[in-house]
Amino acid sequence: MIGFFEHQYLSYKKNHIKNLLALAKADGVMHPNEIALLYKIGRKYGLKDRQVKLLIETDEKPGMNVPKSHNDKMNLLYDLILMVYADEVVDKHEIEFCEEAVKQFGMKKQLVSWLLEEFDRGTPPPPDEWEEIKKEAQEKFVLEK
Repeated sequence: MIGFFEHQYLSYKKNHIKNLLALAKADGVMHPNEIALLYKIGRKYGLKDRQVKLLIETDEKPGMNVPKSHNDKMNLLYDLILMVYADEVVDKHEIEFCEEAVKQFGMKKQLVSWLLEEFDRGTPPPPDEWEEIKKEAQEKFVLEK
């Protein structure tokens, strides 16, 4: 039997993958590299391949599930930007999707172009650098309440 908190964390992980899936479908084409990335991130979050496969194959209309904390929002954005680059084509629909996501996160849409510049320097930022980027994003791009 699964407890309440385990269920809640499982929902969080599945929502994370659903958000990435919505982006992967934003340009109308699911590239094999995007699918591979979904599985890789799913495994990173402790999901089984069959769980990710079910999410990919569902007919459910993808929508954005907004994380609660700044840390979770930024970690989702990290994976969203990875997904933007997965097929080696930065599509305007994907950028618009990310801009809409940050708007829903209560952040300025300029955050997306700033993160793309950070990722354009070659590879995704390493963990210690990502922690600094998250702090800087909170200072520069979170909208006043």
